[in-house]
Parts: sequence; structure tokens; C-alpha cells
Amino acid sequence: MATTQVNPTRMELTRLKKKRTTAVRGHKLLKDKRDELMRQFLDLVRENMALRQKVEAGIRTANTNFVMAKAAMSEATLRTALMCPKQEVSLDVSSRNVMSVDVPVFGYRTRTADENDIYSYGFAFTPQDLDGAVQSLAQILPDMLRLAEVEKSCQLMAEEIEKTRRRVNALEHVIIPETEKNIKFITMKLDENERSTQIRLMKVKDMMLEQTHHYSRKQQGYAVEIETAP
Repeated sequence: MATTQVNPTRMELTRLKKKRTTAVRGHKLLKDKRDELMRQFLDLVRENMALRQKVEAGIRTANTNFVMAKAAMSEATLRTALMCPKQEVSLDVSSRNVMSVDVPVFGYRTRTADENDIYSYGFAFTPQDLDGAVQSLAQILPDMLRLAEVEKSCQLMAEEIEKTRRRVNALEHVIIPETEKNIKFITMKLDENERSTQIRLMKVKDMMLEQTHHYSRKQQGYAVEIETAP
């Protein structure tokens, strides 16, 4: 056991008490951090589920329109219509700190602000279904970026929650109990040493009193002998 390796001194007792205070404070802070991470994680999970349903619905709509457009025009014409995109999208990646976790933030910029620039072809020789497919993909782009951001944030926060949980458990079930046990061990040893010291002092005191008493009686005997001498 750890208590058998502890040096039972007052200096060690003071150090362990400071360690216990720090561990208890750290345990509370880590529990608060874990609870807040869990709250934000659950919010992100709910948002992730809603975004995923929305994005999947948009992709299904775009896919259906593409199938209809492909049925109405030849594959060569479809490839030619989509060969040279007119609009350009630039992705901006940054991060923000959430409870000591750096989560990503995705943004995007288009080359032009004109909404019609998403169409890279003329409307004369293409079906309306192709326009709907392109428009559906353009509309779900912000949600797709947000979905990627939320999913990565959930992954990072889940890892941090697990790390924090292990630290809380280590403090709660190992470090704090072991420190308490060591403090109790040292306190008992110091009390035992103090009692032993007091007993020794009392014995020394009794011996000194006894010696003093014998000396006084001896002196009194000498005095009586002198008085009775002729």
C-alpha cells in the first residue's frame, strides 16, 4: 500500500494536505468542464441530426433532378453543359475554442454575388430538371459545410469528454482517496509518537521526582544523626 512508503513527518503531512486541497479543487473544475462539454456536445448532436436530414433530403432532390435531366438529354450534352463551371467557391477554414477544444469553423466565398452564376450553361438546350439539380446543390452547400463543421466538432468534443472523464475518475477514485489515506496514516503516526514522547517525559519526571524524594530523605537522615551525636 502507498501508506507504507510515506515519510511520517509534519512537513510531509503539510505537503499532502496542500495536494489534497489542489486535487479536490481540480476535481470540481474538471467535473464542471465535463458537464459543460456534455451539454454542448448534446446540442451539437441534435443539430447534427437535423442538418444531416436536411442535407440528405437536398441531395435526394438533386439526384432525382439529375436522373430526370439525364433521361431528357444525351450524356454528351450533359457533360458539355457542366464542363466549365461559371461560379467559383473558396473555402475559409478557421477555429474557435470551446472549453479548451479547438473546433473548426468553415465558411465560403463565391467569386460573384449573382445567384444565376451557378448555371454554367444556356437554358435553350437543357431541361428544367438540370436547373433544379444545380439549384438544389447550391442551396445545400451552406448546410453541408455546417454539417462537416458540426460532425468534426462532435468528434473532437467526444475525445475531450473521454479525456476529462478519465481525469475525473483518476482524481475521484485514486489520487484523492490515496492522499486521504496517507494523511490519516501520518496523523496516526504523529499522534502515536506524541503519546510515546509524553509517556517518556512523564517517566523521566517521575524518576526525577523519586530521586529528589530519596535525596531529601537522605539529607533528613544526616541531619538527625548530627543532632543525636554526643
